[in-house]
This record gives sequence, structure tokens and C-alpha cells, in this order.
Amino acid sequence: MYRISKPRGLFVGRFQPFHLGHLATIKFALSHIEELVVVIGSAQKSHEIRNPFTAGERIQMIKDSLNEDSEVDLKRILLIPIADVDVHSLWTHQVDNFVPSYEVVFTNDMFTRLLFRERGMKVVQPMLIQREELSATEVRSRMAKGGDWKKLVSPQTIKIVEHINGIERIKTIFAKVSATNY
Repeated sequence: MYRISKPRGLFVGRFQPFHLGHLATIKFALSHIEELVVVIGSAQKSHEIRNPFTAGERIQMIKDSLNEDSEVDLKRILLIPIADVDVHSLWTHQVDNFVPSYEVVFTNDMFTRLLFRERGMKVVQPMLIQREELSATEVRSRMAKGGDWKKLVSPQTIKIVEHINGIERIKTIFAKVSATNY
């Protein structure tokens, strides 16, 4: 069996949007492995309440944020978008088809942990920081309601959201969903 000489890890997320909790997890993972594959999940989705940003926008948020952080060596990171598979038991195999081999998965998502553990993969749960605030759901909610979301994301994420008029997009999506619920 082929063994890599330097351990590689996997970090899966939707990054809707990329926030400071994601950045902390990447730094945590890089302190334990040599190379990190960051999987941008649900790559085919955008302009939805849970997935307002395109895969390209999310990749740019992540890349620009990591590139500006002096504690992160971008040469140690691969960013790979992967579309969903509607059969959960096949999803981890879909991931394997698109990424290089890896030895450990970093995740706090219960379902992702289950799927990788069922395949015998080593799964590490990074410590969550400020979880009440540092969640993409909270960031999107604050964006939609005109709240203070900027302190939860990197300056580079702010720049991209503003450049694509992302606040208007999210407010429109939230308004559409609210209108259809009544």
C-alpha cells in the first residue's frame, strides 16, 4: 500500500461564508499535519438560504484569507470544491475520488464524523471557539438582519462579500424564504 511520507489531513466545510472559526480550525489542523486538503462542500449550490455563495466565491474567501494570515503557509493547503452526492453512504467515496490520499479528518460536524468513522478513518474534533457567534448560520443571519457580522469574518471575506453585493443577495434570499413560509 502506498504511504505518504508527510501526513495529510482533510477539512470539509461549506464555508457559507468563511469565518474566523474556520480559520482557527485550519490553523489547528496545520499544527498536527504537514498538508491540509480543504474541501469546499456543496460546491454545486448557491443563492440558497443555507448556501448563498458560489463555490468560486468561497474559494476566493478562503484563499485570500489564508494568504493574508502570516501564521498560515498557503503552500501546505489544497482547496478542492466537491459537489454533493444524494446517497450519504457514498459521499465519502466521492470525496476520495477528488482529493489526494489523507490520514485524518478534522471536523466538528456530527454527521461527517459518523460517515468517515464508519469507513475506519481517524477523525479529530478541533476545539470550537466562540461557537455561539462563530457559525456561518449566525453570520448569515446577522447579514440578513443588518447585524454586526464583520467581526466574525476575515477582512478578505468582508471585501469579497461587499464586492459581489452579498448582503443584498442574502437579504433577498431571506425575504424570498420568509414570503413563501406565509
